Amino acid sequence: MYSDAEAAELYNELNPWDASDDFHFALVMASPSVLDVGCGTGSTLHRARTEGHTGRLVGIDPDTDALDVARRYPDIEWVQGTAASMRWENDFQLAIMMANAFQCFITDEELRDSLAAIHRALVPGGVFAFGARNLRAKGWEGWNPGNAVEVVDTEGRTVRVHHEVQTVDDDGVVTFSETTSSHGGDVLRVDRGSLRFLSVEQLNGFLAEWGFDVDSQHGGWTSEPLTETSANIVTVARKR
Repeated sequence: MYSDAEAAELYNELNPWDASDDFHFALVMASPSVLDVGCGTGSTLHRARTEGHTGRLVGIDPDTDALDVARRYPDIEWVQGTAASMRWENDFQLAIMMANAFQCFITDEELRDSLAAIHRALVPGGVFAFGARNLRAKGWEGWNPGNAVEVVDTEGRTVRVHHEVQTVDDDGVVTFSETTSSHGGDVLRVDRGSLRFLSVEQLNGFLAEWGFDVDSQHGGWTSEPLTETSANIVTVARKR
């Protein structure tokens, strides 16, 4: 079997640095105080510190195993908790959510409580930057064993990871399984989760309701135009 700690270590191998990281990293390096909501294993804040960021860097995540990895990096504040549980007030000039973590807000109530907490944590005029998959692109239709990814984990073992959709409800909540197998096909662990997909109109409605004005939106991480069926909704919003 594959433990929770091993799965946390595997995360960075499954998610190598890409254009989405470049997008957020540029914003982080330009801001003196940064809150990474859903920071996971903390690689972005760690890189910012090692490349010369001298301001305040804070990462929050509910996953204890991911934070155990993040806490190996010094000179950064690591906090266990959810977005909705945050109590900072006017503390940060930038908040980011990477790896489509915004989609972890499943219900309207959770989404509203989380946006309220992020809004409260930012200084007036502070920036909230994040990405989310577009409901109308139906990206979950590509989640199947045929699109499995093989990587070598930190112990030198080749593992295979694939996703399968279980249900898609009327609110755009996709429930799925993530299966980690050995190179030979033996199942090592199965995780289940849910992500919520929103349309551009729905997303912007929630942002406006909780005091954010959209500065810019794109359909990809290198400023591709946003269309109705763009795979991603890359958003930079500002606290009103």
